[in-house]
Amino acid sequence: QVQLVESGGGLAQPGGSLRLSCAASGFTFDQYGVGWFRQAPGKEREAVSCSSADGSVHYTDSVKGRFMIYVNNAENAVILQMNNLKPEDTGVYYCATKAKLAFFSCPGLEVFTSRGVGTQVTVSS
Repeated sequence: QVQLVESGGGLAQPGGSLRLSCAASGFTFDQYGVGWFRQAPGKEREAVSCSSADGSVHYTDSVKGRFMIYVNNAENAVILQMNNLKPEDTGVYYCATKAKLAFFSCPGLEVFTSRGVGTQVTVSS
């Protein structure tokens, strides 16, 4: 059974960093597409970053140069390293995955077959 568990959220000051983890059980991320999404109050859900099954990675414009997505094989987790955080990064962050999912840009959450329950990220001074 595919399960995803997010962790690493919390309160950070503007300019600070957080490391989100999307830990997998029941499978490994080899040949899986993975996406990180966020939902802020009053705003539409958006794709923040995603990693295609073919190895390519993608970022929404607002996080380019600040966030990095990568697979940590030792932890069997997909990491979203978030640096230089801004208040507009606040939201609930979800990870989602689907086997053999490759893409040229981050697809919508509805494309993925498994997702976690999310972790809250709050950026505030």
